[in-house]
Amino acid sequence: MEATNAAILGWTRVGVLLLGMGWAAWMDHKTRRVANEHWIVWAKPAIFIWALDLMVQGADLTIYLTASAVVAYASVSVFGRPTLKDALSGSWMDRAFLVWYGVSAAGAVAGAIRYQDTTPVQALLGGGEALGVLWWRTASVALVLLFIDLAWRLRLLHGGADAKALMWVSLVFPSWASVPLPFELMGDGAVVALPVAISLLIWGGLAFLFIPFIMLGLNLKRGDVRRFGDLRLAWHASMMPVDHVPQRHVWLLTDIIEMPSGEVELVHASRAPRQTPSQEALAEHLERLVGVERVWVSHKIPLLVFLFPAVLPLVLLGDPTTLLMQLLG
Repeated sequence: MEATNAAILGWTRVGVLLLGMGWAAWMDHKTRRVANEHWIVWAKPAIFIWALDLMVQGADLTIYLTASAVVAYASVSVFGRPTLKDALSGSWMDRAFLVWYGVSAAGAVAGAIRYQDTTPVQALLGGGEALGVLWWRTASVALVLLFIDLAWRLRLLHGGADAKALMWVSLVFPSWASVPLPFELMGDGAVVALPVAISLLIWGGLAFLFIPFIMLGLNLKRGDVRRFGDLRLAWHASMMPVDHVPQRHVWLLTDIIEMPSGEVELVHASRAPRQTPSQEALAEHLERLVGVERVWVSHKIPLLVFLFPAVLPLVLLGDPTTLLMQLLG
């Protein structure tokens, strides 16, 4: 691959993505929480590289301000939405953010007016004025952020860190033109490829398909599948000592119920609860299991742990849906 400005910026972006996502995945694995400060820190190199990329492509002020509007939208996920009431009451941060939003929005509108002759279809196909295409590619990142935001609000993405991670990925790689694909397997299919962040989510989701086979293999190896009924749990859950449950990131599936005959029976739920029980509720649950040594649990598997290794196929192969369409002809 030729060492062009685009290639240098692209592989620098890959390094930033690996470091930032790797660190986030480790924190998500250990504590199931990624602090907002992490995304604030790693947004800085992402924004800096994006600004350099725009400079190399000869962007004008309206394109820079449009990118600024995109970043402003993403910032709401970590800083919150400023209010006019707080600004009037003397909050300098709210005032600064409102000015930032206003100037960025005005620049985005000015860009839309300036490049109105370039249509979204031309931008998608790479035709039209170069700066017009660049403006549309920059502005379209806001639509990706909106999709991720709605997915989180509709609980399609359960973790706030997951949504913030995908928003951050959208800043690292605003479009496929910024991804240094070494094998160029996507070809002309890059025109209709899904956004980079969504493609990463799909690659990470594909890794989930291996979990049932891994869990079943581990349970068979440990000898925890002792009867046919255990198979309904063995593909997504595992057994552990009951006293380990409070210290682990798991949902407790085993419980004791009293039958109509008055007998007490040990039962195992086939799925995790919709809501994570409070510490008090978990303590009461464990009290009912006095005398039980090992229980079935479902692990709280963090998405970021799967998004991190998904960076490799993303960079090497590209968008999975485009590759699938090419294979299907």
